[in-house]
Amino acid sequence: MKIALGTDMEGHVPKVVAEELRKMGHAPVLFGAFNLKSVPWPKVAVEVAQGVASGDFEMGVLFCWTGTGISLAANKVKGVRAALCNDAETAAGARKWNDANILAMSLRSTSEQVAREILEAWLTTAPSEEPDDIVCMEYLERIENERFR
Repeated sequence: MKIALGTDMEGHVPKVVAEELRKMGHAPVLFGAFNLKSVPWPKVAVEVAQGVASGDFEMGVLFCWTGTGISLAANKVKGVRAALCNDAETAAGARKWNDANILAMSLRSTSEQVAREILEAWLTTAPSEEPDDIVCMEYLERIENERFR
């Protein structure tokens, strides 16, 4: 799977995630501060989100200090459902019930091991096919289409 991976600050955990993705057979494409000290978090978020929304990437993974700003910025792009996840159960729930397509994590509070657990849960959980869950996603899509006319 081709996955957009972005960070606004250099850090060890995003590099670990890139390597884990490669080990799992995925093709991460790096955005942002992998070779720089820092870049503006909205810029990285929007670049990754636009790539996911356009279909150039199947999913995205984003990092910033708290994970909040980068997820908020990514969610400004139509078709993106970015979820800030601090543990594996939250990541699985975001994929299952919210069909999230961008995973956001905190550089400050996510350890290597927790990042691996989150990534594993994210990549092994499919969106729900339950009728109630589908209705919720269809509702959000209608709202988004009205908002972005």
